[in-house]
Amino acid sequence: MDGGEADWARREITEGPWAGWSMWSADAFELHAGPFYSRTVADGRPICAFRAEAKHMNGGGFMHGGCLMTFADYALFAIAGDALAGGHSVTASLSGEFLDSAHEGDLIEATGEVTREGGSLVFIRGMVTTAGRPLLTFSGIVKKVRPQRQAEGGPA
Repeated sequence: MDGGEADWARREITEGPWAGWSMWSADAFELHAGPFYSRTVADGRPICAFRAEAKHMNGGGFMHGGCLMTFADYALFAIAGDALAGGHSVTASLSGEFLDSAHEGDLIEATGEVTREGGSLVFIRGMVTTAGRPLLTFSGIVKKVRPQRQAEGGPA
C-alpha cells in the first residue's frame, strides 16, 4: 500500500459489522485481497483486522502465507500513520516469521509500533494474531517519497 494522494483517503465504515473501522478507499488490490480495516483503539494505538474467508486459504485449508504478508504490509502503513503524516510512501522492506495457522472464519488482527523514524525511513514491527494467538511477527521499513516533478514535455 502506498498513501498520500487524494484518492488514497481513509474512508470510515458507518454500517455493518465493520462500523467504526476505516479503510483506504482506492486500493483495489487490498479490497480484493482483504478487505482490510483499521481503527485507533482507546489508548491511541492503531489496530488492523479482517475476517478470514475461503479465498484466504491455501490448498491445505489454512490461511495462505501470502495473505498474512499482504495484511502485514497493509498494517505497516496504519501503524506508521502518524510518522508518515499523510505523505506518499512505499514499502522498502518487509519480513515475517510464521508462527501458527489461521482458519476460515477467524478474526485476524495486527498491532505494532514504530521503532524508529528518520528523515525518509520509518521502521515498524508488529504481530498478527487471532483470538490472542500469534500467527506472524513482522518488521518492515517504509520510505517516505517526495512527489516527483514531471519532466517538461513528458507524460502527464
